[in-house]
Amino acid sequence: MKKVLVTGGAGFVGSHLCERLVNDGVDVVCLDNLQTGNLKNIERLFDERNFSFINGDVCDYNFNLTNLKFDEIFNLACPASPIHYQRDSIKTTKTSVLGAYNMLQLASINNAKILQASTSEVYGDPIVHPQKETYFGNVNPNGIRSCYDEGKRCAESLFFDFNRTFGTKIKVIRIFNTYGERMACDDGRVVSNFINQALHDKDITIYGEGSQTRSFQYVSDLINGMIKMMNSEDDFIGPVNIGNPEEYTMLELAKKIIRLTKSNSKLCFVPLPKDDPKKRRPDISLAKEKLDWKPVVSVDEGLMKTINYFKNL
Repeated sequence: MKKVLVTGGAGFVGSHLCERLVNDGVDVVCLDNLQTGNLKNIERLFDERNFSFINGDVCDYNFNLTNLKFDEIFNLACPASPIHYQRDSIKTTKTSVLGAYNMLQLASINNAKILQASTSEVYGDPIVHPQKETYFGNVNPNGIRSCYDEGKRCAESLFFDFNRTFGTKIKVIRIFNTYGERMACDDGRVVSNFINQALHDKDITIYGEGSQTRSFQYVSDLINGMIKMMNSEDDFIGPVNIGNPEEYTMLELAKKIIRLTKSNSKLCFVPLPKDDPKKRRPDISLAKEKLDWKPVVSVDEGLMKTINYFKNL
């Protein structure tokens, strides 16, 4: 049986990945320090014989992993929403960089394939639209978002240097905005914010004029993309965009969520955060060509599933 390590496996995306892999018959070890992850996200897996959990931190490397043989590593460890990664910015940078280094070392020892969950934030506030993988980005190296943006950029650099220097088998994906069940209510992401405000008929907070755009993919589409990337030919290492190319302004998204929730919420406009990207949309031509991947869940369908999840909470 294939043995796979998922770091950050108790988080929103990581728990969905663990569940998919367990259901596929893979022997899964989930590593998480529970900084932003939650055991409730993976509690349904504890009775599965091919699942185990380790409470540990990728930065420490003191956990007992060197005695375990892994075939694949999915490196998802890092807070992903601004409210969380800015709370301890130095820790965010350490997790992105030192954590990636430690996992690359582990992959090299095991001769394992390792996938890096990078981010569309490596493009910063882009001046190229939509964003292709060949675009180097427009990133502030010393702003309040830099711990995450530059941390992930440095992690990509480490991955490619390990590949060039040691022949480490790497895969790099750049994840665009993702939503779905198990998002935390207080994570500060726009979809969870809007849904929770709408369900309670509270004012929906719009930053700036609401003209900034994002592209939203449902979590199951992301998981499919991650697995397809891990299973792709060894000579295709990325980076590759994984996201939904449908583009919405924040005003459009807010009005859509108000309609889907049948909410009485009004729109409330507040100042735009520093370095907030004005446009974000992936070019997924490479993913279509190399992975035969594209999102299949419509935004309305995914939002309704997510709305029902938050209702049931």
